[in-house]
Amino acid sequence: MKFDSSIVQTRCGSPLGTVIVAATARGLAGLWFEGQRHLPDTSGWPHADDHPVLRQAVAQLAEYFAGRRTVFDLPLDLQGGTAFQQSVWRALLAIPRGGTTSYAALGARIGQPTAARAVGAAVGRNPLSIVVPCHRVLGTGGALTGYAGGLERKTALLKLEGVM
Repeated sequence: MKFDSSIVQTRCGSPLGTVIVAATARGLAGLWFEGQRHLPDTSGWPHADDHPVLRQAVAQLAEYFAGRRTVFDLPLDLQGGTAFQQSVWRALLAIPRGGTTSYAALGARIGQPTAARAVGAAVGRNPLSIVVPCHRVLGTGGALTGYAGGLERKTALLKLEGVM
């Protein structure tokens, strides 16, 4: 993934562990649990706790975990991914809270009905955990499969949203 040179970060606590939140001049560009798979090297990114998008993201995350927010209202910067990845990430945004889908159905939604594995790879590289709800994608038959933040977190997020 390529991130814009304007990227800045902050960190915040959550019931599921420390979250690294990143933004560019365009919008929210990253939200990862500390230690999750595919976490980029953030060591060179300046900290900017007062950045307006980062402040909004941290506040909205707190509301989400408290059960008071069902939809995130943040400008997003998905430009770090390929065109295919971006199409998958945009399709994830259409999965409502309390809903789930499969990798195959997500592939069909973006016009790639035979690309379930490629869709799965793109879902796994989603840089905006929770906000772009990759945790709502399940395997065949509703199986809990893959989540870069760990299956325990995926389960906790789905429980918070009333799916489980």
